[in-house]
Formats: sequence, C-alpha cells, structure tokens
Amino acid sequence: MLTVTDLSVRIAGLHILQGVSFTVAPTGVTVLLGRNGVGKTTTLRAIVGLTPRGGEVRGTIRTGARGLLNQPTYRLVREGFGYVPEDRCVFAGLTVAENLRLAEPRGARSAGGELTAAYDRVYDLFPELRRRGRQRAGSLSGGQQQMLAIGRVLLRDNRLLLVDEPTKGLAPKVVTEVAEVLERVAEVVPVLLVEQNLAVVRRLARDAVVLAAGRVAWAGDARELLRETALTRSLLGVGSSEVATS
Repeated sequence: MLTVTDLSVRIAGLHILQGVSFTVAPTGVTVLLGRNGVGKTTTLRAIVGLTPRGGEVRGTIRTGARGLLNQPTYRLVREGFGYVPEDRCVFAGLTVAENLRLAEPRGARSAGGELTAAYDRVYDLFPELRRRGRQRAGSLSGGQQQMLAIGRVLLRDNRLLLVDEPTKGLAPKVVTEVAEVLERVAEVVPVLLVEQNLAVVRRLARDAVVLAAGRVAWAGDARELLRETALTRSLLGVGSSEVATS
C-alpha cells in the first residue's frame, strides 16, 4: 500500500528522521512504535504533507509507482489518505454535526445516497455522535472527541488511514471502544497506527516498525516483537510481563 524509503526530516535545525524506510501492507494494521521523541508523529505528518513551514523533507514516499513526497495535504486527502492527529483537532466552537459536515467529500451532497451511506457507516461505529449532533465539540469528553475525529475521517472513502495515538489519555472503557472501531475499520482499509498502549497493539497490529533515534531499529511481525522480552525492553523500555498487562 505504501513504501517509505530513506525518509529524512529536518525541522528548525534538528535532524528528526534520519533515513527511515518501511512498508505498509495493503491490509490490516501496521503499528509504528518507539519511545517518546523518536519521530513517530513526524513520520505520519511527513507522509501527509504536514511538515512545518521551513522544514526539509527528503526521501521517497510511494503508493504503487506514484510518488507522494511533498504533495499538498488537500490533494492526498482527496486521493484517500485519512489522517487522525494526536490532538484530535476538532472544531470546538462547532457542533458535532457541523464538524462532520465540514469533512464531507466535495460534491457529496449532490450524490445523496452515497453520503447517507457514509453517515450510516459512521453512526454505526459511533452511535454517540448521532445522539450528540447538536452539542458543541468543545464540550465533549476526550473519548467523544476522539470518536468525532475518527468519524470525520471515515466519512470519506479511504485508501489508507494514518492514526496517531488514538487511545492517549482515555479511560479504559473508551480505549476498548476505540480499539474495537479500529479493528472493524482495518477489515476494509489498511491502517498505519502510532500507539503506546501495548494491549491495543497486541489486539490490532499485524506488522510493527520500531523507531529509535530517528531510524528504524526493528521491523517485522508485531506478535513476535511483543513475545521477546529482551527485544521489547531494549526497544520500548518494557518487558514481557508489562506487555501482557498493558
């Protein structure tokens, strides 16, 4: 689905990514792991063209034979790359319904049946959003805002979803709900996921890529990684007992 080769990113003089290479399979969940500050979010943002102004991005990002590096974000979104940022980025002063309407594909209202089906899909995954359609997004709980951020992206037909720490700061019950949704979504569209909750990783991920100091330190089967005590401790700072209970 996606091939990243020798990706290098400099921002404000800092060399954050230093030759990162990995692939995202056309099905299932590929998880991007690593300790804080190793470049996971920067990797996602570089893929979707959101590197800060003045930043320098080099390397190759491809889907099939087509190069994506430095393409405008709006064009990538139109081509089916959905991005759910770590901070959710809902429009706090708008209602839930207004947030969703802003995410509708261009011209979708003229194709009412397709739009209705898209909303039905989102509301099937997140019934809470239908019930809270008139509520301002800024007054939602963190979990509800995360549901809105994911639901907003799912209104479009996606070729790939990039999701950054969707369970961060959420209550355990909501973590389970979000994981269930991502599991269902991954049945029909591949997901590149940044996630620190290793119980969620164990449940969702088939493939794993571990970053360390701006480089790929390990790539392979996610379950194999989580089984290896010495490996998880050296790469992630946790042992197998902690993985089992995370």
